[in-house]
Amino acid sequence: MSDWLITGCSELLTLRGSVPRRGAALSDLGIIRDGAILTRADRIAAVGPRRTIERMRGARRAQKLDLGGRVVLPGFVDSHTHLIFPSSRASEYEQRIAGKTYEQIARAGGGIRVTVEDLRRSSPKTLRDDASARLREFGAHGTTTLEAKSGYGLNWQSELKILDIMQQLHQDQPLDIISTFMGAHAVPPEFRRRPEAYVDVLVKSWIPAIATTGLAEFCDVFCDRGAFTVAQARRILATAQECGLVPRIHAGQLAHTGAAKLAIELRAASADHLEKIDRADVRALALSAVTCTLLPGCEFHLGLSQFAPARALIDEGAIVALATDFNPGTSPTLSMSMILSLACTHLRMTPAEAIAAATINPAYSLRLHDRIGSLEVGKYADLAAFDVAAYREIPYYFGVNLCSFTMKRGAVIHSKT
Repeated sequence: MSDWLITGCSELLTLRGSVPRRGAALSDLGIIRDGAILTRADRIAAVGPRRTIERMRGARRAQKLDLGGRVVLPGFVDSHTHLIFPSSRASEYEQRIAGKTYEQIARAGGGIRVTVEDLRRSSPKTLRDDASARLREFGAHGTTTLEAKSGYGLNWQSELKILDIMQQLHQDQPLDIISTFMGAHAVPPEFRRRPEAYVDVLVKSWIPAIATTGLAEFCDVFCDRGAFTVAQARRILATAQECGLVPRIHAGQLAHTGAAKLAIELRAASADHLEKIDRADVRALALSAVTCTLLPGCEFHLGLSQFAPARALIDEGAIVALATDFNPGTSPTLSMSMILSLACTHLRMTPAEAIAAATINPAYSLRLHDRIGSLEVGKYADLAAFDVAAYREIPYYFGVNLCSFTMKRGAVIHSKT
């Protein structure tokens, strides 16, 4: 692995500073103009003004890379994805255009259950090859770390198949994949009339077994109307905690259920979605260490008018992160740049807030902020360069991939330079 001297950074967004970012600190990008980075193996050895870094002894023997005046920032950390699935659900997209809601489609047998049926029939090789191609695209869009959930198997064999594939991809692909067990994504067809029996299976058998295998670090539950109740989610996630898995929770996407308060009660790593929370929830989340992971791609793709209250959360001092929610049904995008655009236009976040919410705060939610999420000495050399004049142009040019260079742990994984 080469050591690199990377120059030509017109704006070097280091994101150095406090972790996690709250309130006004969310806008502090730690910008160095005409900056440079020196890497040693997979780590950052130095970061600062170009003239300072170029004079360092290690710079003389490092391989030179001039990015030609591009904007450089930490690699995106996408902390909510559903990476492993067999096919799109484009037919449902047309149904929604015609006026059907997400819940109506699910009640008619569509939604998650369609993907579950297809995944159970799919071979591990097919699923792995498809996911590998997606990971290359993630990297080409500037993402260097992502969280990925199971939850499209909903039986033991298929859930294990998903987690095994994610472990293989983490070992074989350049991107880091952080695995989450989400057997509580939906009640499987075999238990449709016996949801409590399925919860029993999860807490008495599957979660302890998953924790023993080491195939997942987190456990997630879809706690919402038509999915799992607060009481069921509490039981599932409390068991996960006892077994050493860290809770995450899908909260407040479809209805105000109290799931956000449950995330606080359980000290979850994150509460995700949060479109239907109220003012009391906002205040409580702001006083907690729970990361509020907002997923505007989901509302956009579903054609909804109500987005999560990002402005209120930020102003109250909550920890806010952004993610793609990449999945075949409600957010089929792997572009974090597009998510930044949606965050600015629909969540009323500033470009600086959106970038911090896509790098250092999601790194915090994944318990990786000591290694990724900012460009600082000792952290992994994970970075992305964008062919723009200023960082504000990254969300400004929506729907366009302007990422021209991506480095993961000191290795170039994408380059147009």
